[in-house]
Amino acid sequence: MANQTALIIIDMQFGVFESAIIPPVSGAKELLSNIGKLIAKARNASVPIVFVQHNGESGHPLEHATAGWNIHPAIAPTDQDILIQKSTPDSFHNTQLQEELESRRIRELVIAGIQTEFCIDTTCRRAFSLGYQVTLVKDAHSTWDTESLSARQIIAHHNEILEQWFAKTKEVKDIDFNSRS
Repeated sequence: MANQTALIIIDMQFGVFESAIIPPVSGAKELLSNIGKLIAKARNASVPIVFVQHNGESGHPLEHATAGWNIHPAIAPTDQDILIQKSTPDSFHNTQLQEELESRRIRELVIAGIQTEFCIDTTCRRAFSLGYQVTLVKDAHSTWDTESLSARQIIAHHNEILEQWFAKTKEVKDIDFNSRS
């Protein structure tokens, strides 16, 4: 998996954990811990890590260049990591993501982050459509409760739906960047 693989971490920004505007994302502590484990595994295997950062409009919890916009310090990028800026749920749309992946001959993506039903779902589907092999880390993405569904229900639903066509799903413990599975 390591040679052609990248870890894609979407919208793990301070504003989704600490904000006066919105409550913290569901399972915030576990999510940070699980993504921290993925990062450690990727770094140990010399797998590129791509942090995708949402640029919210004025007043948004992820407003560009505000404290909430920064990647959460518990999983802060290093100088070797790749930073991609986006303004839509699609991490590929009007960004440099595909160019960065192509320049490194990346063909397999391991995806984690926020928000399950928007950025995670859209990026998994788009990556599949672009020919990437996609693994969604089913215990390393999250969202918020809605009026009709809990965050747990949304996460479980998307794991099930995306696995039927667009991505393999694995838990953090089963991600091995050193193997070819």
